[in-house]
Amino acid sequence: MGQPIPPPPSSSALYRAGRRARWRGRGGRRRLWRRILVVLSVLVVLVFAGGAALYVWADGRLRQVAAIGDYAGRPAAGKGTNWLLVGSDSRAGLTPAQREELHVGNDGGRNTDTVMVLHSGGHGPYLVSIPRDSYVRVPGHGRRKINEAYADGGPKLLTRTVEQATGLRIDRYAEVSFLGLVRVVDALHGVRMCLDKPLKDARSGADFRAGCQEMNGRQALAYTRARYSDPEGDIGRVRRQRRLTAAVAGGMLGSGVYLNPFRWMPVAGAALSAVRVDEGAGVAELVGMGRSMKKITGGGGRAVTVPVARPGVVVGGAGDVLEWDERGARRLFQALRDDDPIPTSDNN
Repeated sequence: MGQPIPPPPSSSALYRAGRRARWRGRGGRRRLWRRILVVLSVLVVLVFAGGAALYVWADGRLRQVAAIGDYAGRPAAGKGTNWLLVGSDSRAGLTPAQREELHVGNDGGRNTDTVMVLHSGGHGPYLVSIPRDSYVRVPGHGRRKINEAYADGGPKLLTRTVEQATGLRIDRYAEVSFLGLVRVVDALHGVRMCLDKPLKDARSGADFRAGCQEMNGRQALAYTRARYSDPEGDIGRVRRQRRLTAAVAGGMLGSGVYLNPFRWMPVAGAALSAVRVDEGAGVAELVGMGRSMKKITGGGGRAVTVPVARPGVVVGGAGDVLEWDERGARRLFQALRDDDPIPTSDNN
């Protein structure tokens, strides 16, 4: 005879079995969540530890220079923070082959090819270009082109000249050289620039079609230095300088670089080798400056040029100079001192 068929389980037995199964399931889920939280905690610790290590590494490589001095009659501190951003045209460290490739010649001087003020505060941020041929008073040297202040007395005299000409107190200083710019752009694997019309300049090496295109370091330098074939001369060049500076800052803080250590390390290394900052600035200040530049790239701020009254004025002993629109310049710099929205200008 076959085995007797067991009676079906009672409803209470089924309930107890289901409850045990549910508890086992809940316990499994709890264990799973505990494991996930443990893993996340470890990852957070590693991120913070890695971030601290990277910060120490970057801070140790940052180069500083005496750029901001204290002197009688210095402008009072205004609202917000003002960076003086400088592109040096020094050929130091360039081989003859590099000078030829970059179209920078053999001039042994050390003027400034780019002078800009970055203001961050309650409004903006605002990036203000000061054309290199601006005719201003250089303390101790009379009226000269503003880019000659660096050659006359280095970063400190240039900073003082900008402060006296604008009435703005400069809080921070950053400087990059020709070769430094090239290396940073190349570390970013190029930057994307958009041109309204073709740009060709034999002296800088620029030869670009209209439209958007990727530029490597050498091409970016040629793009930013071109002015002799530009009908706007120095005014056109400072616009390109602002666009390139913002594009580089945006590239460095983009998620593809900032969140990827394999990209970020070489980019950060190139940037730290290229830049010099004032003695009070550190990595945190540089990152803050980069974020302001990225915000301008995204349309969250404005980039302008000091209002100009007469470009291309010939002055004995100085050559072609550029004179500011004094009323427009005063309005612009007063707005920056008060951290107000800046006025519009035809030069912008």
